[in-house]
Amino acid sequence: MKNSLSFILISLIAFSSFAQEKVLLVNGFLHVGNGETLQSALIGIEKGKITLIKNSLAYTVDKNEWDTIIQLNGRHIYPGFVAPNSTLGITEIDAVRATRDFNEVGSLNPHVRSQIAFNTESKVISTVKTNGVLLTQATPRGGVISGMSSVMALEGWNWEDATVRQDDGIHLNWPESIDRGNRWESNAKIEKSKTYEEHKREIYSFFEMAKAYSSTDKNDNKDARFEAMRQCFKGKQRVYIHANEIQQLVDIIDFSKAFDLPFPVIVGGYDAYLIPRKLADAKIPVMLLRPHSLPENENDAVNLPYQLPFLLKQGGVKFCLQNEGDMEAMNARNIPFLAGTAMAHGLTEEEAISSVSLWACEIMGIGENYGSIEKGKSATLFVSDGSALDMRTNNLFLGMIDGKFITLNNTQSELFEKYQGKYK
Repeated sequence: MKNSLSFILISLIAFSSFAQEKVLLVNGFLHVGNGETLQSALIGIEKGKITLIKNSLAYTVDKNEWDTIIQLNGRHIYPGFVAPNSTLGITEIDAVRATRDFNEVGSLNPHVRSQIAFNTESKVISTVKTNGVLLTQATPRGGVISGMSSVMALEGWNWEDATVRQDDGIHLNWPESIDRGNRWESNAKIEKSKTYEEHKREIYSFFEMAKAYSSTDKNDNKDARFEAMRQCFKGKQRVYIHANEIQQLVDIIDFSKAFDLPFPVIVGGYDAYLIPRKLADAKIPVMLLRPHSLPENENDAVNLPYQLPFLLKQGGVKFCLQNEGDMEAMNARNIPFLAGTAMAHGLTEEEAISSVSLWACEIMGIGENYGSIEKGKSATLFVSDGSALDMRTNNLFLGMIDGKFITLNNTQSELFEKYQGKYK
């Protein structure tokens, strides 16, 4: 079938045989994801991969070579955005315990895997991907070691079909170094935690045993927890360490060196802007806390959270944006607008786009195939009528995951259309 398809038709053929056909996107403003742009781009897609990127104005299209040609008429093309460190897909209603599959019993659970709990039928997911967020890192919560996350696509038949990278890393919650008391009390005391050193020793002890266990394959008594840690020392999995305070961050740098961790990642990193040189020298990237947050300290500038992405970029620290916090699964739809806030406070537009696409993928270890629109990479992308970083113009025209067209409707839009029709 050789023709141009409308948006309506694209919605109807989602996840159809078109993933195996040769698709050509013509005349779109391309945001590559690596900082580059192409004003009038032509993108060829075959078998889920990007096979051609040219300037539409300088390339003659042979219509007989393509099964489907889609005219974009200047719309904006973006790599699929990413929601790192998220409970999206493993929780549905935060207030209902039975729908929360991210918090297991026990404090040391490196063997717990979020991948198998991922729900591709989630109604929340459908509201997120219609803003251009097409990948997520399904992340467990709770305890000292929460478990293993996996990178998942936001469309698929089941969790196996949606898996992009299985068990990409374990998540360690570093103990609090400061006891802040009640932040809403004007006379609340900020004191050094009396249990910090004790909890830190417990982590060191567990990692020492895990590293000794992982140094040999000849273990008579198998331990599921230590087996799950084995790949972290071999460099095949990340160690995501959740922390915000400067004392925690300095100690995490020392901890990573002590155990020679190949790929440590800090998650949160509120005070990271205070020690950018240390983090850059240690080559430890940061999954930065959501910019739409309150300042942590009484004397912090009110707009400091908005400026953190720029401060880290300026300091040479590799980072991406994430959305951990209240209602994080539902609010994952705001990932593009977090990047928009970072753009308004120092980042360039293309840097802001990279912070929710390529940089996130590189930190999670999938940057070779995802995160940017380049020849040979997965055709995981979307097209928006205007800037995807602005809620006024983030209106998706089409989306693809691994070359398959995705559905772009959700319950909220269906209800809007239903009652708009009734009440006009």
